[in-house]
Amino acid sequence: MPAQPDLHSSLLSAWRTNNRVTMQLIASLPAALLDAPIPNVPRRTVRLIAAHLHNSRCSWLKTLGSEHGLTVPEHVDRKRVTPRQLVAALKRSGAGMEALLKLGLAAQGSVPPSKRYVWRNLSLDVCHVLTYFVGHEAHHRGQIVMLARQTGHALPRKAVDGLWWWKMEKL
Repeated sequence: MPAQPDLHSSLLSAWRTNNRVTMQLIASLPAALLDAPIPNVPRRTVRLIAAHLHNSRCSWLKTLGSEHGLTVPEHVDRKRVTPRQLVAALKRSGAGMEALLKLGLAAQGSVPPSKRYVWRNLSLDVCHVLTYFVGHEAHHRGQIVMLARQTGHALPRKAVDGLWWWKMEKL
């Protein structure tokens, strides 16, 4: 019989892959795309969406993890952050998200309850936590790719293809 996979390692590896793919996309954004107005939503920009990825992680880390001793990175300025600054921030918040998953894995597979978590619409077992955050980021990565096409700011082929390079270490 084949050996059973180590689910703890697999869950953490899946998060790292998601984080790497997100960082690679952000690192490849053309400067002209960052502040291009979004069709029919002129107050939003790709920079705002990209910054939201990190800031959302920080908010969730504060909500679910700060009470349990996890470090919460600082939010980025969503109107001024550069791709380079955002990639560095995503590394920090990515490490925080990994720590949150480890916290849940150490607590029999569920992130322990916290007083700040009042929404209660997300199951706190680590599989749901992981899929929620991967789904959230995939949604926004897709938005960014679509907006680049709609606004005529082509992304490098390598960046778009990189969204599917799940086994390659590029960054």
